[in-house]
Amino acid sequence: MATADLGKKPQQRRRRSGGGQYQRSLYQIAKAINSTRVSGEVPQALLRGAAEAMGAKGSSLLLLNPERDQFLHIAAHGVSETFLRKGPLRVDDMLVKLLAGEAVAVEDAQSDPHVQYPDELKKEKIRSFLSVPLRLWDEVIGMLRVYTTRPRTYPPEAIEFLSAVADLGAVALENAKAYEALQQEVDDTRQELLTWYAERRAAQENPKKPVRFAHPSEEEFARLLDFYKIRWDYEPRSFPLVWVGDRIVEMFTPDFYLIDHDQYIELTTLKQSLTTRKNRKLRHLRELHPEINIRLLYRRDYNKILAKYGYAPLGEVGAETPGRIVFTEAEIKDRVAALGRAITEDYAQSPPVLIGVLKGVAPFLNDLMRHINLLVEVDYLAISPFGGEMPGGVHFLLDASLDLRGRHVLLVEDIIDTGMTLRYIIEHLHRREPTSLEVCVLLDKRARRLLESPLRYVGFEAPDEFLVGYGLDYHERYRNLPFIAIVNPAELAAPVGAKQAS
Repeated sequence: MATADLGKKPQQRRRRSGGGQYQRSLYQIAKAINSTRVSGEVPQALLRGAAEAMGAKGSSLLLLNPERDQFLHIAAHGVSETFLRKGPLRVDDMLVKLLAGEAVAVEDAQSDPHVQYPDELKKEKIRSFLSVPLRLWDEVIGMLRVYTTRPRTYPPEAIEFLSAVADLGAVALENAKAYEALQQEVDDTRQELLTWYAERRAAQENPKKPVRFAHPSEEEFARLLDFYKIRWDYEPRSFPLVWVGDRIVEMFTPDFYLIDHDQYIELTTLKQSLTTRKNRKLRHLRELHPEINIRLLYRRDYNKILAKYGYAPLGEVGAETPGRIVFTEAEIKDRVAALGRAITEDYAQSPPVLIGVLKGVAPFLNDLMRHINLLVEVDYLAISPFGGEMPGGVHFLLDASLDLRGRHVLLVEDIIDTGMTLRYIIEHLHRREPTSLEVCVLLDKRARRLLESPLRYVGFEAPDEFLVGYGLDYHERYRNLPFIAIVNPAELAAPVGAKQAS
């Protein structure tokens, strides 16, 4: 944690090379605020300009409550609704300095013991933030905060710039007569938070009632989410799209909301004419609500996701021979060697523990560690397959046996597609308290991604096909192939019931 004294006069502050850019950005922010006619748009112009000028992930505006012991989020840019709902910030030893007129910077939120809501910051991928007072007539009425995804130090000119933006914003809010409205919004936000906390407590105390799904595909997808212990709501919210006067005549209701990931999912297994109409509604929704994170899964997407876990058309049958080769043996060898060199260079001062996820990772990990010129340790873990014989959700059949506390850990995977398995493993390994945790994957199939996680090392961008070879299987076959190929759906014809291992 670091603080900066804002009591110095501007001419006494040290100027650096970034000052010219900040001056131009400050002019653009002032211009945007001055051209804003609706008082409620002032905070958004302020926050958007501050985040863009500082190269930040996002920003937020918080106001003090009347008791001056909590800061409440009033407006934000670039951060999720779930993050904003984490609750108020209490005025602790760190924020009391902000009330005294000092900027407060946290260079690495994931290692600073003083930060509030560390788990929520980690889920939002926030590593650093800078807070400056929002002052009106020399009284601190709130704060302006910017967030970054990497650890960062804030030089004097950055603090000076953000402080100037905050002062400009306070004056703009007052001139627009928006401060009183925002104070009312503080009360409304407080009541909304209390209601949300009460609903959350009630949901925890009372198990979820059975859901009546509109289509069997939705029920199967819900089972998959439950298996990976991903909290979800079914059709939780409807978004108005078209009005006639004050009357809503068209709405869009996504099928699922992934609560902890601020992600909406819409499934479509309908005929093409209806799918076209749904695409139009989805485009309209994104135009009206660009902050909404929503993913549309077509029939082919849905089937391929379930095929990975041994279900749906691809999972119900087998193939005698693989199809077209997409990565040759020579290409794989060259790429694995390059990954090994990069890991050797990055971890030269602190050799990592390599943890492979069985079974498919075996060829990749065995080749990779031979190209890492360091004294590394190796461990393995394995998780239960979806639809397996053992009851309950996902769990570890084999856990890493080494003590990972205070160690640098490199998780090695063969392929990442939906990201659900990877997210579950990462959250588990973080509880083992490693100093760092990074991911190395041979194949990154981004077309199937539902949940994002940072990938430090990637071998190849994988096509949106069902792949076998070099550890990847189809009904436990083809793992021993030295290349990676596509299973051709036209050649499928085999018994029902075999499961695809990961």
